[in-house]
Amino acid sequence: MEYNDFDSLLNLKSYSVEYDVLSALKKEGLTKNDFIEICTRLERSPNRTELGMFGVMWSEHCCYRNSKPLLSKFPTTGKNILVGPGENAGVVDLGDGQRLAFKIESHNHPSAIEPFQGAATGVGGILRDIFTMGARPIALLNSLRFGPLDNQKNIGLIQGVVSGIAHYGNCVGVPTVGGEVAFDSSYSGNPLVNAMALGLMETDDIVCSGADGINFPVVYVGSTTGRDGMGGASFASSELSQSSLDDRPAVQVGDPFLEKGLIEGCLEAFQSGYVVAAQDMGAAGLTCSCSEMAAKGGVGIELNLDLVPAREKNMTAYEFLLSESQERMLFVVQPGKEDLVMNIFKKWGLCASVVGKVLKENIVRVIHENNVVVNLPADALAENTPINAHSLMKDIPEEILMHWKWKESSLPLPTYQGICINSNNKLVNWNQILLKMLDDPTIASKKWIYHQYDYQVQNNTILPPGSADAAVIRLRPINSGESDSIRGIAAVVDCPNRWVSLDPERGAIASVAEASRNINCVGAIPLAVTNNLNFASPEDNLGYWQLAKSCEGITKACSFLGTPVTGGNVSLFNETTLSDGNKKPIQPTPVIGMVGLIDDIDCIIRQGWINPGDHIYLIGVPLSSSNGQVTLSATSYLSNIFDLITGRPPLIDLQLEKSAQLLVNTLISEKLINSAHDVSDGGVLISLSESCISSGLGITCNFPHSDNRLDKILFGEGGSRILVSISPEKRNNFIQTVNKINDTFMDSVPFSLIGKVNDLATIEINIDDKKIIDLSISDITKTYEEAIPNRIHSSTLDND
Repeated sequence: MEYNDFDSLLNLKSYSVEYDVLSALKKEGLTKNDFIEICTRLERSPNRTELGMFGVMWSEHCCYRNSKPLLSKFPTTGKNILVGPGENAGVVDLGDGQRLAFKIESHNHPSAIEPFQGAATGVGGILRDIFTMGARPIALLNSLRFGPLDNQKNIGLIQGVVSGIAHYGNCVGVPTVGGEVAFDSSYSGNPLVNAMALGLMETDDIVCSGADGINFPVVYVGSTTGRDGMGGASFASSELSQSSLDDRPAVQVGDPFLEKGLIEGCLEAFQSGYVVAAQDMGAAGLTCSCSEMAAKGGVGIELNLDLVPAREKNMTAYEFLLSESQERMLFVVQPGKEDLVMNIFKKWGLCASVVGKVLKENIVRVIHENNVVVNLPADALAENTPINAHSLMKDIPEEILMHWKWKESSLPLPTYQGICINSNNKLVNWNQILLKMLDDPTIASKKWIYHQYDYQVQNNTILPPGSADAAVIRLRPINSGESDSIRGIAAVVDCPNRWVSLDPERGAIASVAEASRNINCVGAIPLAVTNNLNFASPEDNLGYWQLAKSCEGITKACSFLGTPVTGGNVSLFNETTLSDGNKKPIQPTPVIGMVGLIDDIDCIIRQGWINPGDHIYLIGVPLSSSNGQVTLSATSYLSNIFDLITGRPPLIDLQLEKSAQLLVNTLISEKLINSAHDVSDGGVLISLSESCISSGLGITCNFPHSDNRLDKILFGEGGSRILVSISPEKRNNFIQTVNKINDTFMDSVPFSLIGKVNDLATIEINIDDKKIIDLSISDITKTYEEAIPNRIHSSTLDND
């Protein structure tokens, strides 16, 4: 029977409840329509515990009720894809009998309230997604966003988050090998903490989550269950407000040493062949694990809470089911093998208990204190969940159109001497401009961050953070006695959030393109993508339009570049409710995590120059381009120098992008280039500076004459540009090879000599025979490396 009127439904005697429905719905993040839908499906009203289960399982965090139709359009298949969206992690085939599991997830709201534990448990959660599949974690990356570092609260957030990531990753023994960090005022009060993990499969069969085997025992393993993390999934699916501190108990508390034992126990148990299905207890805890295992297996699960190891007394069924205590797993095990499996975990000092069984009927039945307290259809909780209908704006939002009308001609005209950046017409020279750009924490060195991470543990990290465009891990065989391997995996996370805020489709395309470009710049072949879609409220027309257009951009770019999406995470309602009641949304941030395969790690290259005298080439869109592929719109230059975030970012030519990446990858494999570095945030001058800083070597560049604005040549942004350096003796071979490869393309990839590496420890840029930049490498390095620590240290002193 269906009901359309909430009040009429409650007046029916058969649907009366013993709790305040409106208060309960508000607590669980459910609507009146949700309650009507629940009653319609059950043909009765839910009890208070059941309502709590629906609250977490019907949250955006668990069921993607606002985003599922958009996600369904992603390309998800390919020759290397073994497991796509829907499981705990995606899995790709690496050949040679090796398979890689990888995924990215967010822990944004918990990190805003309790930055250390929020970030730490985010790392723990993504690691469980990996080893639940039967893979040994081999690497971690992260994508972080914070408000400006002139604010003490933002400094406290970055200190807590970085400490939490370092603590968990270092203690559990998985290297944190890469990442990206950006700063913008929109993230003040709502930081983003996205954690990505990679793992090598150790089992012959991929361990999936769908339960199977009627009457097979259900086994709980790991830590005990307490009251921490209550309602975390619902908390993660609502905006942050001044009262969010009251939700501090919703932040979980992790123990990386228990997780280490859980990793070893799980991998040993999976290798036994006795585990039929496995699911970690992350968001929504026992509720989510038993519901998803039942729904995906097309069976039911009976769970006896009286048998669940508890760390606190007198816990209610509601508390057991919604607890998000960390380091816990749920298995379905072959009958008669329970003790063998449980003894593995007890050996590691972990709890293990048979807590239920698989049912033929597709239900979730929960027993507490010898009473049935929950009896719900599994599909209603985990598979057949509500989809919120949203209408996509047909017209481009007016606030976006206003930005697109901005023109470069509205800026002061640059000269060879510099540019006037304020009303008093004071000229600022290009040396000063470059140093100011390098002092931007988004561009500057992240050494203060990654030096807190153990990136060498496991002894497979080939390139340390900050030395190349992507992290590289040796693919050392796990189960054989071989200690050496020439193959590797490259991984990266990317998102130009400023671009996305001004054009979500073009920005998302750029996010995929830049990730793929970075993978290619170390000599890897891109394989697949995992994404973390961080957006504001989809209930706002602009917010949903940004989400939808970003998904379109990801679909286009991934389809064209041949990088299928294997899964990921959606984090919505990333906005802060201010004291005046207004909501401040974040810049939309669709983070792309990408992995690539390296056949020979001896061929990989870094971003820093190698030898004085090497020639520097720009591959891709030339400095003289005037076709709109490189602009000052949406640039870091515009933001840093003129305090403007406006304009329309350029549309990346995906054909040129793909060709340029393939060209550079081939040159790397043939050992014709010594270094490669993509041109992205800050333009070509920032990329040149970064290569100087990485190597300690200087450059002398003579840019060709161009009708473009001088600042556009130096700081313009766009896709499809890569800086490479070559040995002089290989120049002829380099040019011949480039021309030969270009003959195979429909449109040739431009390439031009722009300078040479020197040993003078200076960076010198000339345009039209005029010296524009003349700085010592020590000066730019000092500015670049001290930008973040100086701000943090200065704030600390101010508060002493």
